[in-house]
Amino acid sequence: MPLIEIYNQQQAALLLTPGPLTTSLTVKTRMLVDHGTWDDDYKALTQDIRQQLLAVGHADAEQYSTILMQGSGSFGVESVLQTAISTHNSTLLIAINGAYGQRMAEMAERLGIDYLAIDFGETEPVNADVILEALTQHPEITHFAMVHCETTTGLLNDLSVIPMLNALGVVTIVDAMSSFGGVPINIDELHVDYLISSANKCIQGVPGFAFVIANRETLMQTAGNATSLSLDLYEQWRSFEDYAGKWRFTSPTHTVYAFHQALHELQQEGGVTARFDRYQGNQARLSLGMRALGFEPLLPETLQSPIITSFKYPTPDFDFMAFYRALKDQGFIIYPGKIAAIDSFRIGNIGEVYAGDISRLLTAVASIMDEAPVLAK
Repeated sequence: MPLIEIYNQQQAALLLTPGPLTTSLTVKTRMLVDHGTWDDDYKALTQDIRQQLLAVGHADAEQYSTILMQGSGSFGVESVLQTAISTHNSTLLIAINGAYGQRMAEMAERLGIDYLAIDFGETEPVNADVILEALTQHPEITHFAMVHCETTTGLLNDLSVIPMLNALGVVTIVDAMSSFGGVPINIDELHVDYLISSANKCIQGVPGFAFVIANRETLMQTAGNATSLSLDLYEQWRSFEDYAGKWRFTSPTHTVYAFHQALHELQQEGGVTARFDRYQGNQARLSLGMRALGFEPLLPETLQSPIITSFKYPTPDFDFMAFYRALKDQGFIIYPGKIAAIDSFRIGNIGEVYAGDISRLLTAVASIMDEAPVLAK
């Protein structure tokens, strides 16, 4: 049977989630061939990915280097925290306004890292003045970490505090998991020390590895900090640098080839700016259409990212699971809410998703909302 027929028969519902997400057929087909990890062509491809990611993030190759890390995005975050921060003479400040900031605090706790946390609440942005005041009150702070796009709600935090902290000598860590490649980021201008993302987000690859764009000078000072063998970011970097793109341990070869194709397709689309415009257009169409159907967005437009949008339940007796199943039956998969204070659900619009897909979704939502059973539990 021709590949396209197999694809059409097995194609699942459109993933309207913040990753994993719907990928292109060409990205999928790059995973149909098996590859060896010691092959020179594979190592060259890995090196090309590392360089391309610097270009996507506007990072000077003399100052920054890319490290790929097997596992999910959280593996990448934990590799940074336990490699970048010594447990002997360092203190980490974490800005929290959602589940992923909270996850960094949980990691720091498990790793035995001294840390302070400022919780801004799940619907408020990180405030630079509050962060700077914390440094005044706690001169022991050496590192700072925050999430760029907090997919708990879809809130997009301002990163302007990062260069301020850099000027004060604080090592900065940004979880840009669901924003890198879909929201313009200029690493050279931010002077961020570590920026973390994942293969299955806005680059539109598939799950399998995270990546870190790190300041070379900062990274070089971290040898011996890691307490984990496999999550030692410094040693992973040295392997890539010393052995021409060789991963230390078995790498997700199929995912790597798919990601290389996804990077090519990002450039074909017009780069991050063009992808950002598409995502913004998707989000604006989604928000406007859902409002017309009685669903109020959780966040004001000034805080809303183009990645994922949270919507409040339209009525107290709204049955989300019935709504979810009805949408799945019509070919769409969405996310439940992630905050406790307000009943909500989330719809993402990144990945291989276009204006026509959002229009089809809104038509499906309208038809479902005409049916009384989904409105009462």
